[in-house]
Amino acid sequence: MTVRSLSLMRTLRHWWGFKLTPLGRYLVLSTLLAGLGTVTVEIPIYMICCLLLAMIGTAEMIGLCLRTRVDVSGQLPEKMNAGDSITTMLQVRNRSRRPAYDIMAALPGLPADVTHEDADVYVPHIPGRGAATLPVTLRATQRGFLRIPELRVHSTFPFNLMRVQYGQLSPHSVTVLPTYHLLDHLDLPVTHRYQPGGLSVSAGTGHSPEYIGNREYVPGEPASRLDFRAWARLGKPIVREYMEEYFCRIAVILDTFVPRRRARNPQGFPDLEAAVSLTAAVSDSLRQGDYVIDVFAAGPELYVFRTSGGTTHFDAVLEILACLEPCRSDPFDEVGPVVSEELEAMSTAICIFLDWDEPRRRLCETIREAGCSLKVIIVRDGPTTLAGNADTAEVQQISPEDIRAGRIRQL
Repeated sequence: MTVRSLSLMRTLRHWWGFKLTPLGRYLVLSTLLAGLGTVTVEIPIYMICCLLLAMIGTAEMIGLCLRTRVDVSGQLPEKMNAGDSITTMLQVRNRSRRPAYDIMAALPGLPADVTHEDADVYVPHIPGRGAATLPVTLRATQRGFLRIPELRVHSTFPFNLMRVQYGQLSPHSVTVLPTYHLLDHLDLPVTHRYQPGGLSVSAGTGHSPEYIGNREYVPGEPASRLDFRAWARLGKPIVREYMEEYFCRIAVILDTFVPRRRARNPQGFPDLEAAVSLTAAVSDSLRQGDYVIDVFAAGPELYVFRTSGGTTHFDAVLEILACLEPCRSDPFDEVGPVVSEELEAMSTAICIFLDWDEPRRRLCETIREAGCSLKVIIVRDGPTTLAGNADTAEVQQISPEDIRAGRIRQL
């Protein structure tokens, strides 16, 4: 395709996607139909075609003649929840002495799962050197990392047929977080294990080391534990001794494996979306307790995130869950070794699976053999691939619809 052809396609896409209003598109289609009568001047319909062309040309000329310069300020949201609407108030300031009429905002090229709910809202009049507030409400139906195109402030004066751009905001990215329902109770068989690294592992959980006395220095110990006063008094290196820290460390393992034979519908994969929502609910419930949480999520890449509680860390977990994509190849070959390396310090593992088969069963056995308590949740409608439940773990099967409807209050 030649450069000229590409330029022509971009121009046509700009005119059809932005320049023409919905009413203007209907008028252009009517003009094309009326243009069939221009084959001969003996058919009066050609006069209709000329009239429609005159209307389009007049609207464009008046719009350009009355065009003013405006400054647009405002910040679109960086995060939002799937299914929720967020409104941003734009400040539009008229820099010209001429008034501006019928000022609106448009987001041409918006992703299919994001809607501009107040695209028809407009400011009838902004006086010269004046300012006005213009709302922009966005609603995203699915989680993910989205690229919001350039926001254009324009006028449709005088006939609401053509858009004349007055100002713009740069493209913006927004993370659509998964929606979830809070759990009233999460039943976990938890124990405490020694965490090498002490407070560096559990920063923010509220633990502090307990001083129990002094002893002689052993080569290789950190210099920060040296007690210089005791060293000066006794004439040999002395270190402070603390009680070792024991915490409950929980692994949350999310299964994102969707076989290639399954086709994706416009809403994604319902069981995967429900599993992501349940993982968010479980993580939210765990952050209320005194836990160190490791989130393992296998997508096209393996995500491992450790949090020690708190809103900031939980927000990071939601961002990871928002960007997860279904894995089309079996990820348990990658998940297994990574989880195995951490099992010695794990107290409990919560596995949220989309099915129950041999690879998942082997992963659960590996977790149990390492001495970890285990809780398995299968998000699925209908029977699993491997008949029956594992006899080495507590297994609970939940319907994706129950998760979406918020009927799961306890686990």
